[in-house]
Amino acid sequence: MKIQQLADQLKSVNLSTLFNDSDRFNEFSQSFEGLTLDFSKQRINQDSVNSLMNLAKEKQLDDWIQRLFSKECINDTEQRAAMHWALRLPKEHQKYPDLVNEVHAQLERMYRLVEQIHAGQYRGATGEVVTDVVNIGVGGSDLGPLMVTHALSDFKVKTTKPLSIHFVSTMDGSQLSDLLHQLRPETTLFIISSKSFGTIDTLSNAETVRAWLMKALGHDQIVLHNHFVAVSTNIEKMTAWGIHPDRQFLMWEWVGGRYSLWSCIGLPIALTIGVEGFKNFLAGAHSMDEHFQSAPFSENLPILLGMLGVWNTNYLNIQTHAVLPYDGRMKYFASYLQQLEMESNGKSIQRDQTEVTWTTCPIVWGEVGPNAQHAFYQLLHQGTQAVSSDFIAPIQRYTAKQFTYADNEDELIEQHHLALANCLAQSRLLAFGSQSLSEDELAQLPKYQYYEGNQPSSTLLLDELNPRTLGMLIALYEHKVFVQSVIWNINPFDQWGVEKGKAIANQILPILNGESDSMDELDVSTKGLIQLLLGKSNG
Repeated sequence: MKIQQLADQLKSVNLSTLFNDSDRFNEFSQSFEGLTLDFSKQRINQDSVNSLMNLAKEKQLDDWIQRLFSKECINDTEQRAAMHWALRLPKEHQKYPDLVNEVHAQLERMYRLVEQIHAGQYRGATGEVVTDVVNIGVGGSDLGPLMVTHALSDFKVKTTKPLSIHFVSTMDGSQLSDLLHQLRPETTLFIISSKSFGTIDTLSNAETVRAWLMKALGHDQIVLHNHFVAVSTNIEKMTAWGIHPDRQFLMWEWVGGRYSLWSCIGLPIALTIGVEGFKNFLAGAHSMDEHFQSAPFSENLPILLGMLGVWNTNYLNIQTHAVLPYDGRMKYFASYLQQLEMESNGKSIQRDQTEVTWTTCPIVWGEVGPNAQHAFYQLLHQGTQAVSSDFIAPIQRYTAKQFTYADNEDELIEQHHLALANCLAQSRLLAFGSQSLSEDELAQLPKYQYYEGNQPSSTLLLDELNPRTLGMLIALYEHKVFVQSVIWNINPFDQWGVEKGKAIANQILPILNGESDSMDELDVSTKGLIQLLLGKSNG
């Protein structure tokens, strides 16, 4: 039977009916190391899962996985490989020794800087120890490190002097303005993270902090040398800007920005969790890489997660997907996945340059679960939209190994259990709605209190949120995105839709700055808005 026919049959079957099978959890859940994926609350049966696995084989997913883990230019529109997996290869890996040596040479340089800063041995131009590090980036150079440093805040290493990590990304200067009032130039180090070293958002912020530093400390080259490091592919531009060669960390064209946190773009992560923590983070991702390459399709977490997304998007016509972590440390995880998934698979042109005739990436959104419950869960439970969801939670939150609590240990553990209870309750209610009530209860239930249910979800449980399991989780979603790109026959590694907006902004900026008055190529709406902006700013 064709997949669409199976989907049409299941559309009329409520999830509560599917759970008449008492062994359903065991049949539709898989575990790997510290991760468990429960997809029993998806609107599937064994026939649909088998058909999805057959579809993946028909689309030659196994061949595409081999091509991903090679030096082949599978990013065909930019003629580049997509070797973010190489950033987490262990030092002893034998298949690509030259590649491993190149990657680890940069990582080792980063590790030495991290240890120097942690030991209180890195000093600014006046000889004072650096106590604040500011990451200046945007997109993957900001979202990835920001998300991970927040998620792994419990694993912050002790340093000789307290060290604070800050992030700046907005081009309007609002973040930077607030931050600079809190910092001392003498003790602040800035990281400029930009793959091209040409992103106007990032360089605008960098120019502002350079002026701030030089106003306070003078225009001596030692100020640039001691207060700036940079991560980029572009050595010439870093040097021209004033970054000393000793403070330049390299990445490669074959690393997409949203996949770059495993490289020296992850310097803020390493500064937070330490060298060993960062190595564990990489090791977790590499472990998922190995699993993705070797596990049978029916036991392969990235393939299962990816194909379930295809099932919901293309066969059940669910066009929006919520990411709902039940752990406050994962506050930025949904934002990170928005970029990873929508920038990768938000495409309408196939690899053969023809238009797709099917839906690709759904709209990805979300929030930490307890906050979301008081914001948009009303729509999930009683709205008119079909939504699929991923619930994410750590099994264990507070451990004696990590923490020593005096009087409040029991209370904190109880709070964690409260979060877990809500996680399980919400996925249960989304699945079954009011179907679990008796006929008498249903008869007396007002319509406005009725829950339709039948909203599909998966639950991902981590044994514990730590550097290794977070590395595994991120790599899991990276590979999920790749699986779906293969099924949809699109290139997930370019982002041409981002580039044109930047070009148009560069066309408009000189007009706003008074350097040009040519608006002949602009539409009447944009012309009108510019005239309004110029009138207001001049007034």
